[in-house]
Amino acid sequence: MERLYPYRKGLKFFREGFWVDLVWYTIIQSYFLKILIFDYIIQPINVHFDWSDYQFVKHWSVPAQVLFFLITHDFYIYWFHRFQHSNKFFWRTHEAHHSGKEVDFLEGSRSHVVEIIINQTIEFLPIIVLGADPAVLPIKALLDAVFGMFIHANINVKMGKWKYIFNSPELHLWHHANYQEVFHANFSTKFAFWDYLFGTAYFPGHKPGNERENWGLYYDYPKDYFLQHAFSVKRFDEKKLLRHKWFSWYYNLRPNILKKINHWMEDIEHYFLVENSTMNYRSIEHKNEEKPESHNHHSDLK
Repeated sequence: MERLYPYRKGLKFFREGFWVDLVWYTIIQSYFLKILIFDYIIQPINVHFDWSDYQFVKHWSVPAQVLFFLITHDFYIYWFHRFQHSNKFFWRTHEAHHSGKEVDFLEGSRSHVVEIIINQTIEFLPIIVLGADPAVLPIKALLDAVFGMFIHANINVKMGKWKYIFNSPELHLWHHANYQEVFHANFSTKFAFWDYLFGTAYFPGHKPGNERENWGLYYDYPKDYFLQHAFSVKRFDEKKLLRHKWFSWYYNLRPNILKKINHWMEDIEHYFLVENSTMNYRSIEHKNEEKPESHNHHSDLK
């Protein structure tokens, strides 16, 4: 959809930060935080406390349970997200999410470790302790993933009147634009009506713009996964740190590895192209050698 109906034209699929978002945030961070959140936070809490008196959802139907947790969690996320934009400490746990200059479906995965621990603990703990059906957990997680990819996707989709109910790229992409008027607007995740209900909706009817300065943060932000987390604790200037050999080596390690991989891929591609050309040349040469003999044979018959 991003390739067919782009919101911002010209964005590459393998855009800046693609591999950091996919490998570090989406795969590695998600894997380890799943273990931490479920095995070392939610499970111990669930074991050490008796929630039987509060498990009022356990007899509801699965659709009713899913809808209940979708709405209540989205209400919480709206206010916590709004709080992050107004509090200096919690902004540092959220700014990584706004650091991308080329926003696409994968941008939603770029979230600080602390932010994920807080949000996913508050999201999934009630589902477990309130006695919800086991199916609710994967359904809720799936809907979260789908909505997260959808609202950040570089898709030029028009929701019409549905935009007052469900969040969409036309609303949320403005939230990732580098404009003062949207820094405190469009906080909703799944249901857009929170923004309209609490007066934080912003939809001017046009797009933010295609230039890099129209998107992301107004200040420089590290591109490396570990440096992004370090930057949230202590501000630093990457350019000044590059004067140190150890930092320069680390900073250029991943790009250098990617360059080598690209060179290897080019060499392999070149090898097969040359090999294929050689085989074609030999085949043509072989056919040319056969043609005179065939011609002589017919000449003899004549």
